[in-house]
Amino acid sequence: MSEQDLEHPSPVDKRSSTGGKRHGEHHQAASAEDVATLKAQLEEEKKKAEGYLANWQRAAADFQNYKRRTEQERQEVALLANAALIINILPILDDLERALRNVDAHLAGLTWVDGIRLIHRKLQAILEASGVKEITTEGQDFDPRYHEATMYGEGEEGKVVAEVQRGYMLGDRVLRPAMVIVGRGAKKEENA
Repeated sequence: MSEQDLEHPSPVDKRSSTGGKRHGEHHQAASAEDVATLKAQLEEEKKKAEGYLANWQRAAADFQNYKRRTEQERQEVALLANAALIINILPILDDLERALRNVDAHLAGLTWVDGIRLIHRKLQAILEASGVKEITTEGQDFDPRYHEATMYGEGEEGKVVAEVQRGYMLGDRVLRPAMVIVGRGAKKEENA
């Protein structure tokens, strides 16, 4: 190329230099569009991620609730199984108590009678350790949640005057209500 060519570029050269500018502008516009598109995609992905996180947190909370519920159900099943066993043992305890109340005086000092008393105390201790407690009766107000009236007798109205059969509770659940005699009030004296 001569000096003259360098001073006066040809029309083809002008186009190519202008075309280069246009190409650069086009490239900047395209990259601005790409950035906007990428930002939009990023926002969309952030929303998806937030949704996934919220779903995961709900699933984790549901799982914790499930674990707590199954543990509670397991405890209830164990309690019901214990209650069924205890209900079946209570008549044996009643029989032991009746037998010990009716021991003849000349048998009272024998070792086998003392052994029966010891067995009775052990059985009571096992039941107490399992959470079984007796329902208090005599002198209490009659409460149908804890007492079953078998008859009426002389005594203060609405009060338990005697216990026919002991009642028991396991925690706050009544295993067997106490069978009681309820006072019907003092007799009125008749004036003739």
